[in-house]
Amino acid sequence: MNLPTMRTRVRRDLHDEDATAYRWTDNELDRHIQRALDEVSVASPVEAKATLTTTAGSRDLSLSSLTGLIAVEAVEYPTGKYPPSYVRFSLWASALTLLVDAAPTGAESVWVFHGKLHTLDATTSTLPSSLEDLVATGAAAYAALEWSSFATNRVNVGGEEVWRQYLTWGQDRMAAFLRRLTKLGQKHAVRVRSLYTPSQPRPSQSTDWGP
Repeated sequence: MNLPTMRTRVRRDLHDEDATAYRWTDNELDRHIQRALDEVSVASPVEAKATLTTTAGSRDLSLSSLTGLIAVEAVEYPTGKYPPSYVRFSLWASALTLLVDAAPTGAESVWVFHGKLHTLDATTSTLPSSLEDLVATGAAAYAALEWSSFATNRVNVGGEEVWRQYLTWGQDRMAAFLRRLTKLGQKHAVRVRSLYTPSQPRPSQSTDWGP
């Protein structure tokens, strides 16, 4: 599904399909779609693997090349071993520090397993079909809630209660969206931790470090 198709789907949910009298512009709906897409991305990001290169004498690596980065899940160094050699690491701003005894002696590969934002544009999408309905639900909820706030105390062609109807509908959709987001996030967290088991047990005092 691309962005125009998603937009059409959201308009259908909002009963806003009369092209001669749209209640929401394309740009407005695109903004709501992007907001919902970002929320879904945090709960279930694109799973990606990047290769970074060390510098002699330094344990630090820049993450600036990882666009749309949400979270680093695991770091493998040295690479290509079996079983994989996952190492502990710390993060600060856009820098990742390998928590290893000896600093790299030269240019060596480091595999960074991370989650990143989904993309949805005019021609392409990283969003799996199983999550398309969730994004549409969230986008429609955001659109309805924003419009109900805007329309309060304004004269509406559909009557004085139109804004209240959108408010109630939007609140119901938002509640459903947030419930599914919570379940999705829990499911993703369990899956990631089962994929990337540290080669050494994680020390109890290092709960905010990666594997």
